[in-house]
Amino acid sequence: MLNLTKSAEAFAEAKTLMPGGVNSPVRSYANVDCNPPFISHAKGSKIYDIDGNEYIDYVLSWGPMVVGHAHPAVVKALQEAAERGTSYGAPTLLESELAKLVMSVYPSIEVIRMVNSGTEATMSALRLARGYTHRDKIVKFIGCYHGHSDSLLVKAGSGLATFGVPDSPGVTKGVAADTITVPYNDIDAITRVMDEHGDEIAAIIVEPVAGNMGLVLPKQGYLAKLRELTEKHGTLLIFDEVMCGFRASLGGAQAAYGITPDLTCLGKIIGGGLPVAAYGGRRDIMNCVAPAGPVYQAGTLSGNPLAMTAGIETLKIITAEPEPGEPDYSRKLTLQTKKLVLGFERLAKENGVAVQVHQAGSMFGMFFNENDVYDYATSAASDQQKFKVWFKTMLENGIYLAPSQFETIFMSGAHTDDDIDKTLAAAEKAFAAVAKASK
Repeated sequence: MLNLTKSAEAFAEAKTLMPGGVNSPVRSYANVDCNPPFISHAKGSKIYDIDGNEYIDYVLSWGPMVVGHAHPAVVKALQEAAERGTSYGAPTLLESELAKLVMSVYPSIEVIRMVNSGTEATMSALRLARGYTHRDKIVKFIGCYHGHSDSLLVKAGSGLATFGVPDSPGVTKGVAADTITVPYNDIDAITRVMDEHGDEIAAIIVEPVAGNMGLVLPKQGYLAKLRELTEKHGTLLIFDEVMCGFRASLGGAQAAYGITPDLTCLGKIIGGGLPVAAYGGRRDIMNCVAPAGPVYQAGTLSGNPLAMTAGIETLKIITAEPEPGEPDYSRKLTLQTKKLVLGFERLAKENGVAVQVHQAGSMFGMFFNENDVYDYATSAASDQQKFKVWFKTMLENGIYLAPSQFETIFMSGAHTDDDIDKTLAAAEKAFAAVAKASK
């Protein structure tokens, strides 16, 4: 039995200090009916709690740690940067260096603005879209999460499309009413909405590879249809690649699927584990942002030198030229991820457990579901009890996963073949436990 005595004590105290004891809801482990381990440190592919337990980490701070925890090059650069000062609130060469690195991988981004979180990036991109098009309405997809700004926290209703209603207290009906929600991967639904309201819609915002209802892939031709419809109606297409950027492929989902959006939101990896995100795109659109244009957006810590440094070092590592005959960083990660995915599928089948496993580059998701998962409704139909058994068994055996079936699993360059072998050994026990609990 895993000893989490100190973590339980720490969580009890934290609940007296912070809402639910955490600073982001999913960390509370409420979905899996147990207390979260409190982490003391991490290195490479491993994470360690205050009770002294070691885990192979597939959460990776929810995606950013693509080169592993505490990579020596990143740590060294941060130490040197900290000695020069932690924040200036003024322009630096570091901002331009990171901008050029991002643009070299994402040619759709001609001008970029650095911000501090994915929520800030998507919120700002939508404000920019409204300012550029002089339209109010936006379209988002049910199950796609774009942060907690008011216009994006809307509840999905029944039917093909629903005008938003607040999904959280504190969000006004007026703000939510300008957001239209549509089922993900439903071409008929989005076509109908655009036929009826296209000339009123400023932007369609989408996770091109959905990562917040579990990992759900776009159907063939779906993203191309979004591009076609937005061009037809003068609507901007915004790709929220905060999660799938640099993971679905080095150039994100837009490179993997060959679709050029008008605006792109990035985060997680571009900060190398520090709070960094960005939005960028076509020059004529981005030049509407202050001080070049009238759409206002600002941030005291945007472009912070420590954050820029971590992002620069991380991108240098993942964009470096490989040794002759070796796959590049992104390809190598994809192959390692595929090895783990195939192992999970094989073990599930051997134990008679129905699963759906989706992979996009170095990220993947698994659903305890007999049927294909292609949108929020089919994702929500997955078996939560089986997931809880799976999750707890994996944790007991030293595998650190996201405590929800509706989160995504990540691989890093620090994960070794030995890590994968140990993970599959734990998974064999976990699938057996699921099969036993299902009888």
